[in-house]
Amino acid sequence: MASIHDNLQAVRERIERAARAAGRDPRSVTLLAVSKTHPAALIEQAVAAGQRAFGENYVQEALEKMDALRERGVQWHLIGPLQSNKTRLAAARFDWVQTVAAERIARRLSERRPEGLAPLNVLVQVNISGEASKSGVPPGRVAAVAKAIGMLPRLRLRGLMAVPEAGAAAARYRELKALFDGLKDEFRLDTLSMGMSDDLELAIAEGATLVRVGTAIFGARQKVRSAA
Repeated sequence: MASIHDNLQAVRERIERAARAAGRDPRSVTLLAVSKTHPAALIEQAVAAGQRAFGENYVQEALEKMDALRERGVQWHLIGPLQSNKTRLAAARFDWVQTVAAERIARRLSERRPEGLAPLNVLVQVNISGEASKSGVPPGRVAAVAKAIGMLPRLRLRGLMAVPEAGAAAARYRELKALFDGLKDEFRLDTLSMGMSDDLELAIAEGATLVRVGTAIFGARQKVRSAA
């Protein structure tokens, strides 16, 4: 059975190959290890293998891991839907929130980000495929939401995030990249979060700067202990 170290190395090699095939510097792509549902002990193994950025879906579950790894220099990204009643905790404990899908959530994060911390990095989640089952801002509303976020203190708008539908064609990823490029200069965006274990090569080929990889690193999801 492959170790977390071996899995991380294999994913890093996939990222490097994909980036070079696309004529890109592999260093232009950040690997976010999606640790949701996995215990702190496995994250500890990934940290020992040099991984520092981790993605969590649930605020309450993440807090336990943050406490366990407090001294390890870990960067935490919230990549699941953010409930209104969790904005205070999210604003205080996460480094990034990738799933801002409404101006009211952005305002709450801004109001609740402690002044002693650096601005909270945020991404606008885009419902690029228009699926009713997915959260996110419709593409036509992204510019307005980005403008609203740009006016809020204690937040730093970094870019866009999306989860294209399973088996999506390259055109879907290009659509998101075109949306990102159209806003990049105005809002000084630098992060396009798309691509996971099964589609990271396609995402990188189409311009992703951050890929969210869980299964290829940690294996199948474990039972979720909390949906908070």
